[in-house]
Amino acid sequence: MAAGNEWINGYLEAILDTGEKAIGDQRHVGGQDFKAAKYFVETVTGFDESSLYRTWIKASATRSSQERTLRMEHLCWRIWHIARKKRLIEWEDAHRLARRHMEREQGRKDATADMSSDLSEGEEKSEEKITPVESMPEMPRVESTLTLATSSIGEAPSTPDKEKPAKRLYMVLISLHGLVRGDNMELGRDSDTGGQIKYVVELARALALMPEVYRVDLLTRQICSPDVDWSYGEPTEMLSMGSYDDFEDVGESSGAYIVRIPCGPRDQYLRKELLWPYVQEFVDGSLAHILNMSRVLGEQIGSGGLIWPHVIHGHYADAGDIASLLSGALNVPMVLTGHSLGRNKLEQLLKQGRQSKQDINATYKIMRRIEAEELSLDAAELVITSTKQEIEEQWGLYDGFDVKLERVLRARARRGVNCHGRYMPRMVVIPPGMDFSNVIVQEANDVVEGEAQAVVITSGDASNVVPISPRDNPPIWEEIMRFFTNPHKPMILALARPDPKKNLTTLLRAFGERRALRDLANLTLIMGNRDDIDDMSGGNAAVMTTVLKLIDKYDLYGQVAYPKHHKQADVPEIYRLAAKTKGVFINPALVEPFGLTLIEAAAHGLPMVATKNGGPVDIHKALTNGLLVDPHNEKEIADALLKLVADRNLWTVCRKNGLKNIHLFSWPEHCRTYLSRIALCRMRHPQWKTETSADDDELDSQSDSLRDVQDFSLRLSVDGNMSISNPADLERLLRGQNSLGKNQNMDDFKPLSGKQRTVSGRMESMQEEGPEGKRFSSLTGLHKAQPLKKRRRLVVIAVDGYDTTTNKPSTRLVGLLQEIVKSIRSDSSIRVQPGLIISSALTKAEIVQMLSSAGLSPMEFDALICSSGSEVYYPASFSDDSGNAHDIDLQADRDYSAHIDYRWGYEGLRKTMARLNTSDAESGNNDKILVEDTANCNSHCLAYTVTNSDIAPTVDQLRQRLRMRGLRCHVMFCRNASRLHVLPLLASRSQALRYFFARWNVDVANMFVVVGDTGDTDYEELLSGTHKTIIMKDVVEGGSERKLRATGNYGREDVAPEDSPNTVVAEANSVCDILLDALK
Repeated sequence: MAAGNEWINGYLEAILDTGEKAIGDQRHVGGQDFKAAKYFVETVTGFDESSLYRTWIKASATRSSQERTLRMEHLCWRIWHIARKKRLIEWEDAHRLARRHMEREQGRKDATADMSSDLSEGEEKSEEKITPVESMPEMPRVESTLTLATSSIGEAPSTPDKEKPAKRLYMVLISLHGLVRGDNMELGRDSDTGGQIKYVVELARALALMPEVYRVDLLTRQICSPDVDWSYGEPTEMLSMGSYDDFEDVGESSGAYIVRIPCGPRDQYLRKELLWPYVQEFVDGSLAHILNMSRVLGEQIGSGGLIWPHVIHGHYADAGDIASLLSGALNVPMVLTGHSLGRNKLEQLLKQGRQSKQDINATYKIMRRIEAEELSLDAAELVITSTKQEIEEQWGLYDGFDVKLERVLRARARRGVNCHGRYMPRMVVIPPGMDFSNVIVQEANDVVEGEAQAVVITSGDASNVVPISPRDNPPIWEEIMRFFTNPHKPMILALARPDPKKNLTTLLRAFGERRALRDLANLTLIMGNRDDIDDMSGGNAAVMTTVLKLIDKYDLYGQVAYPKHHKQADVPEIYRLAAKTKGVFINPALVEPFGLTLIEAAAHGLPMVATKNGGPVDIHKALTNGLLVDPHNEKEIADALLKLVADRNLWTVCRKNGLKNIHLFSWPEHCRTYLSRIALCRMRHPQWKTETSADDDELDSQSDSLRDVQDFSLRLSVDGNMSISNPADLERLLRGQNSLGKNQNMDDFKPLSGKQRTVSGRMESMQEEGPEGKRFSSLTGLHKAQPLKKRRRLVVIAVDGYDTTTNKPSTRLVGLLQEIVKSIRSDSSIRVQPGLIISSALTKAEIVQMLSSAGLSPMEFDALICSSGSEVYYPASFSDDSGNAHDIDLQADRDYSAHIDYRWGYEGLRKTMARLNTSDAESGNNDKILVEDTANCNSHCLAYTVTNSDIAPTVDQLRQRLRMRGLRCHVMFCRNASRLHVLPLLASRSQALRYFFARWNVDVANMFVVVGDTGDTDYEELLSGTHKTIIMKDVVEGGSERKLRATGNYGREDVAPEDSPNTVVAEANSVCDILLDALK
C-alpha cells in the first residue's frame, strides 16, 4: 500500500482474518478452499459483484509488486465506497420508513378523531371486529380425482329458480404494455410479455362466455414496428363469440375482441418504462372507441339508447392510470388488478442495497409507476388481488390504502354513518382462472414404466375427462430430450422468463451443488424465446449468460435442458412430459404475485415446489400438492426437490391432492365470482343518459344553422354534426335517437340565482359580483346556451398568465385573448367556425372581468372552465317581451356538477386541511401557510391563499397526507403559487375537455389547446393527448410548477412526450397564424 493508506490494509486484513477465523476448519467444505477476497466482496459488503472479484484476482496475480500494490489500493477504495454506499442507503431507507410510519399513524388518528363523534361507544368497539379484506368463500373439497366439477363448458350455469339474466353487459379491459394477441402468444419474449398477457386474454374470452355479458373489449397498444409480427398492428382481433349456451342467438358485435389503440410512435415497440408519456394519448383514443361502441351496442341491444361500459378494468399500473381517467371522463365504475406493484419492487431493490432510490427511479421509472398506482386506488371501486398476502403486505405499503382505516370506513358504511368524504377501495381475493379445455393428464400407476393411458379434460372447468389414444411424441419433447444423456430420469421443470426476480440462477446453483439430486433427476429451464443473447434486454441477457456459466461451472451438460424456442401451444405438452417422467414443477421466484404456472402444473398432475413469498402460499393451502421453500436458501430448495423426486408415495399424494380441487381455479368459477363482486359496486353512469329533451327539434332546426359572422351577440353556428344529404339523414337527425346528444335537456342549464353560493357547512350566500352576473326582472325571454354538440372543433385557451406582483391576469394574456378572438372571427376563409373556450383557475366573475378589460363579451365563447375545472359555464342572453336581447348570463352545467361530485367530501376536506395547516404552523413556528379564501370557494372548490410558497408543501406531499386520511381529491397550486385549489377527484381542466367529448360529442382530437411554456400545477396534464397543443413562448411569467413535486420524484418527461407530432412550440406573435392555418 502507498504511504498514508496503511489503515486500509490493516482494515482489510483485520476483516479477512476475522472471516478466516470464523470459517475455521471449514476451509475445505464442499471441496473448495476459502477465498478471502470472495468472502470480503460478497459477505462483508453484501454484494455478489463477480466483476469486482475478478478484478481482485487479477490484481493479486500481478507480478510487479509496485503495480500490484497500486491496483490493490484502488480496489480497496472501491470496495470501501461500496460498503459505505450500502450503509448510507440502508440508513436513508430506515429513516424514510420511520417517517412514513409516523405520518400514517397520525393520518389514522386524524381520520378516527374526525369520525368518532358520529358513533356510540359500542359501535366504535365493534368496528375493530370487522375483517379487513374479502376473499373467495371456502368451497367444499371434492373427493374424486378427475370429476372436478358438475357443469361442463357446453352448459350454462343453471339457475332453475331464477330467470335467465339479460345479456346486456359491456366490459372494458385494459392492458397497455407488451405484445398482446389471442393465438400463439410470445410469452417470455421480453419482460413485458409474460403471465399478465395470458391472463387478460383468457379473462376476456371467459367473460364473453358468461350469460350476462354481451361484449368484452381488451384495449391495448397498436404496434406497427418491423421488429414485431404484423398481427400486433391490426386494429381489431376477435377472440371469441357466443356464450356457454350454444343455442343462444348472439348479436352482431357480441363476443370478446382485442382493440388496439394507437399511441406514441407507431413504428416502435417500446418497453413499459417508456410508455408513460403516452398515457393521455391512449386515454383519448380509448374514449373515442368506447363512445362509438356505446352507440353501436345501443342500436343492437339498447333500443337506441347508449350502452355504457359496466366497468372499466385496468391491469398493471399504466393501465390503471388509463382506467382511472376513462372512469372519470365517463363516470362509470373502475376495477383494478395490480399484477405486480411498484412500492413492493422499490422496497425489495432498496433492501438489496445495490442502487439508490434515484438510480432505481432512473432505471424503472418507479416513482411514476407508484403515483399511477396511487391514482388508480383513488378512482377504483374494486381492487382484485390473487392472495391475502398481496393485500396486507403489498397494497398496505400505499398511501391510498390502510387496512385498519378501511375496516373502520366499511363498518360505518354498513351502518349508514357519514364517512365525511373518506373512502378506501374494496379489496377482494379472486384467484386467476385457467382454461382446462384439452388439458391432457397422464393416468397410470406408473407413468414412467410401460405405456400409460392418457385422458383429456375437455371442459373449461375440468369436469369432463375422456381417454385418448396413444400418439407420436410431440416435437417439443424431442427438442427437450436431446439435451439429456438419460431422458428417462424425472424432470424438474421451471417455466419463467430469464428475469432476475424469477431467481433461476439460485435454482441452478441448488441443482449443481447437490450431487444426489443431479444423479436422480434432470432439470429443464423454459426461459422464453431467444435468437441471440446479445439481442436480449440487459437484465434477461445477464441471467441467460449466468445460466450458461453455471452449467459449465458444475459440468451439467446432459442434465440440463434450455431450448431456445417454444410455442404457446407447446406449453401443455411440456407439462405432460414432466408428469410422464414423474417429475416436479418449481417456481423459485423471489416474490410471486400469484403463480399461474403452479395452477397449470397442478392441472397436468405435477407436484410443486414454490417460493413461500406471495401467491403460492394460498395456492398450496387450497391444493396441498407440494412444498414451500425460502427462495434465497439453496439447500432448502435442493432438499424439497430431492424429497419429492425420491419419495414416490409423497409424489403420488401431492399429485392427487393437486387434481382434487383444481376446479376452484377454473375460468367459469373466476368469472362468476368476478361478476358477483362487481355487482356490489356502486354502479354509475353519465347523468345525461336518461334525460328527455323537448328542445332538440328547436336546437337542430335550420334557423339555428344560419349565422351572421359579424353578429357576435347571437352566438349561432353553422357547424353541425352531420351533413343532410338525403332524406334518411334528415329523418335520423329529427328523431335524434342515435346521437350522443339525443337526451340533452337544455332546461337543466338554469341560470344562477344571482348569488354565488359557497359551501362552508352552512352554504352561506355571497353578494353578487359585478353587473354581469345580475338577472333583471324585466327580462322575460332567454336565448338558450348554444350546445357544444354543434361544434366540430374547439379552440381552448388555457394560458396561465398572471402578473408576478398582483397575481391577476397579465396584460399579455388580455392582449392574447383579443388577438385570438379577432383573428378567428374576422377570417372569412375559415369555412366552419370553431368554438372558443377559456380554461382558467380564475372564478367566473374574474373571467368576466378579464374579458371586459379586453373589450370582449362572454358571448364570444362557447364555454368557460372556471376555478381550475371545478365549474363549467355556458353563456346565454336574455330578451324582453319584444324579443330584443338586453343582457347575458352564464349558466352552470348542472350535469358537470353532478358528474364531479363523486367521492367529494367538502366538510371532511375542509377540516383536515385546517388541521394540517395548523400542524405545519406549529412545527415551523410560523403563521399559517394557507389561509382559506372564502370569496373564491364554491361547492366543488376549496380555495386558499398561500402566504409563503417557499415553505408550502408540494402537491405530491399534500396528496400523500390526504390519502393517508382516506380523502381523494385533486390539489393544485395556481396564480404563480399564490393560490391553492382543492377539487373533487374527477374535476380538472384536462378532464373537462373529455367531458365535452362524452357530453357534446366534440372529439378531443379536434381540439386546439393553447398554453404557455409553464403554468399552474395542472399544466402538464394539458400537454399530451390526441388534441393539438400550441405552446407559446415567453407569455407566462413565474408559474406554479415548482410546487408540483418534491425533489427525487418523476419529471415532466414522464407525463408528456418531449417531441410529439401533436405539439407545436411557437413565438407569441405567430400563434394566430398557426391556429388559422390549422382551422382552414
